[in-house]
This record gives sequence, structure tokens and C-alpha cells, in this order.
Amino acid sequence: MKSVLSHRVQSIDLLRGVVMVIMALDHVRDYFHFGAMTADPTNMETTTPLLFFTRFITHFCAPVFIFLAGTSAFLYGQKRTKKELSHFLWTRGLWLIFIEITVNTFFWWFDPSFGFINLQVLWAIGVCMILLAGLIYLPKKVLIGFGLLLVFGHNLLDTITTENSGLGIFWGFLHEMSFTTLGSRWISFSYPLIPWVGVMALGYVFGNLYVKDFDPLVRKKWLWRLGIASILLFFLIRGLNVYGDLVPWSVQKNTIYTVLSFFNVAKYPPSLAFLLITLGPSFLFLLVTEKVQNRLSNFLLVFGRVPFFYYLLHIFIIHLGALLGLAVLGKDWTLMIITQENFMNPELAKYGYSLGIVYLVWVAVVLISYPLCKKYMLYKAANKHKKWLSYL
Repeated sequence: MKSVLSHRVQSIDLLRGVVMVIMALDHVRDYFHFGAMTADPTNMETTTPLLFFTRFITHFCAPVFIFLAGTSAFLYGQKRTKKELSHFLWTRGLWLIFIEITVNTFFWWFDPSFGFINLQVLWAIGVCMILLAGLIYLPKKVLIGFGLLLVFGHNLLDTITTENSGLGIFWGFLHEMSFTTLGSRWISFSYPLIPWVGVMALGYVFGNLYVKDFDPLVRKKWLWRLGIASILLFFLIRGLNVYGDLVPWSVQKNTIYTVLSFFNVAKYPPSLAFLLITLGPSFLFLLVTEKVQNRLSNFLLVFGRVPFFYYLLHIFIIHLGALLGLAVLGKDWTLMIITQENFMNPELAKYGYSLGIVYLVWVAVVLISYPLCKKYMLYKAANKHKKWLSYL
């Protein structure tokens, strides 16, 4: 069996750290920007270039996070048998689903009644890990073909809906962002699984580039080819405007907004165009940062090495900050206890701050999170013998 690098792959942790920090910007916008809970920042009729960019840059987060989850699974499995890796994947997958439904749901809404359960990225990673626990037994070429089929072919399913599929809400679980109810609770399937399973499977195979005896020059050639090919293919597919995204782009009121429409790719589910324009630049980032080490990279690496801890922590800090902000300003802080009733409250549509405030709060959230993440990172590194830490 090929041996994995004795130390963590720094460029992978750095990329993960970058997207984790960027992710906080989107979540700060969700809780602080005016109208964020009721308006779409990619709506060409109401958005601005800066607001669109604020949303678009965060598109990199989910595909990179899920792709690298597959890569990390591969690297984790290099010193273990397939059976041991499979056991870890399905048990950690169940753990992530449990945390999504319980802890993460509460952090997002602060609703003790759990009236709204939004199955998001932790849910998607969890289910994908459970499926990957079986997929790792496939030959590498078969796994590559399977991943490419899902990523490149899933947009053929765009015309199938929960209404005409005959599968009802199960189709929403697979390929269409959808909502349902369970008793009095609302449940949202925000991350339909078919394309994300393909992304994680390809990320798992991608881990082969980072085994110890893999030639760095060959790895760099592959990163260059994958990055450039993905970006060029994005422009080709998006330019043809006939396949690869749920919503075609269109000519807008001026050139700037036409460009925005061109880059307004669908995330729910992630279209082929969406995945190409997010993963392509990420491959190039891995290429150019393989040997980078400076104060900024060391700062970002902290978040990349404890992503799960940081994810839960930053949601709690952001939501609590929004609540405290209302209290300090003498406004109704109970708006941030987002029950079903509050979600329909017209006052929520009037709530919010400017984009400038959003960016300032984002910086504050990252800086507040950093010492806690660093302390946990050091604890985790010093206690590698504690198996339960691999689940956090």
C-alpha cells in the first residue's frame, strides 16, 4: 500500500481554510444584511454588482468542502484497511447527520421547538460519506466513471420534478431542492444528493495525487490540466447556453448585469457549470500554494485543520451576534429566535444592515473564532491517540 505524507498536506488545509473563512461571509450576510432572509442576492432585478459578488464568491465553499472531504477520506484510509475506512465513513456520516438535525439546526434558528429543520451541507456530507463507505470498494477507473457520470450527466434530470417524477419528496432528496412537512415541522432538502455524491467520489480519487511517492511535478501538471480544462469547459458550456445549468443566462439591462447573469449559476442542485467554475480555480489554487508558507497562510491553515469545529462555532457566533445586536440597539431581539411564526413576521423583511456592516461583522467573526479554533487545533494535534477526535 502506498504511504501517505507523514504530515498534513498543507495546500489542501490552506484551500479548505480559505473557503471556510469565505463561507462565514455568506452566513454573516444571511443574518445581518438588509432583506437577506426574504430576498435573493442573485436576482437580476434587485441585486447590485457588490451584493452579487458577495454571494458568488461564497459559491466556492460547498463544492470545495465536499470534494476535499472525499480527498481527506482517501488520505485517512492510506494507513488503514478498506474495512476500517468504510466503518469510519459510515459512522462519521451518521454522526454528521445527527449533528445537522440537532446542534446545527438549533444554532441556525435558536428555536427550541425545532420547527424548521434545514438539511444542508453537513447532511449532504454525511449521506455522501455513508455511500462512499461502499463506493471505495470499486476499482479506481469505475469510481472515476461513476463520479463523472453524476457530475456531467445530472443536468439531464432537470426537467424531472417532484410533481412529475412519481417519487414525490424522495425526488427532492435526490435532485431538486424541496420542502416538506413532518407533522408540524418544516423540513428542507437544500442539498440534493446526486451531484454531491459524484463530487465526493471524484475528490476521493483525487487523493491519489497526494500519496508520498507521487511525483510532485506530475501532480502539478495534473492540477494545471484539471484547473484550465474545468474553466475553459465552463465558458464553453455556459456560452452555448443549452446544457449544464438549470437557468440559462440572458442579456440584461447593461453589460455588467449580462456578465452577472452569465455567472449566475445554480447551486441547488449544483449545476455542471457551477461545479466547473468553482472546482477549476480551486485546482489552480492548490497548484500555486503547494509550497506557500507565510503569516497569512498560517492564519488560514488553522481554520482548514478544524473545519467541523469552526463550522459549528461560526454559525453560533454569527447568530448570537445578530441577536445581541438587536438587543443593544433596543430593538426586538426575539426576531432572531427564528420560529415558524417569526419566519413569517413582516418585521423580518425590514431587518438588516448595509453591506459595509456585513463585511465588518465578517472580519470580527473570523477574528473571534481564530483563537478558539487554534486552541482546539493544538489540542487535537497533541491527542491523536484519542479516536473520538477524528469525528470532530
